[in-house]
Amino acid sequence: MPVNRAAENALGTIGTVCWTVQLLPQLWYSYRLKSTEGLSEWLMLTWGIAGAFLGTYSVVQNLNIPLILQPQLFGVLSFVSWAQCQYYGRKRSKAVSIAMFFAAVVIFAGFEAGMIFAIFPSYRAGNMAPVEFFGIFSTILISGALLPQYYEIYKYKEVVGISLLFMSVDLLGGVFNDLSLAFKDHFDVVAGVTYSLVVLLDGIVILCALILNPIARRRRKRLAIVESSPVADAGASSADRLNA
Repeated sequence: MPVNRAAENALGTIGTVCWTVQLLPQLWYSYRLKSTEGLSEWLMLTWGIAGAFLGTYSVVQNLNIPLILQPQLFGVLSFVSWAQCQYYGRKRSKAVSIAMFFAAVVIFAGFEAGMIFAIFPSYRAGNMAPVEFFGIFSTILISGALLPQYYEIYKYKEVVGISLLFMSVDLLGGVFNDLSLAFKDHFDVVAGVTYSLVVLLDGIVILCALILNPIARRRRKRLAIVESSPVADAGASSADRLNA
């Protein structure tokens, strides 16, 4: 595909916007329900950590500006959702949850800045191994982070506690970021694999919701009917005795 800086930045910007606002539906969903039941706190914590690794990779590789900003915003919002899990899920105090959020952001922002300065000289000297490690490890973190969420789906036999709008926007962000890489003079394989895995793994969650959630609703309706039947039968029996 021919190099097109305008298309690269436009698609990258759309992807970044998607991955900037992707977690907002989830944050609002958790806030509105005052619950994070069914949402894995390990998913959000691991994604926050992955943002620091992917951010280091993006800066050192000098990807386009939207793709450099994306991991930073992604990491911060992931830590916000993780803090919600502490407050709503683990019932920690608001002060402790906020302190944990800021501590995580400061620690991993410092880690990212330190790693950028540490590996940039070797990158300029032609040693690609350190920066490739950060890219590959971020891919492992982002992909592996969904495994605890899959366990939550298995445990509840449906997708609960997670906004499908969040998953859909996240998936679209991966698609647009992938397309933006296609217009670079050199396709970044590690970044491409990362974005493609996000599309695949988010798609699995959405597919599970489309299949399992209707089944779970029907199961709850059947249980409600079964539980109400003895009450109705007992009422009918009492009426019969009175009429006799």
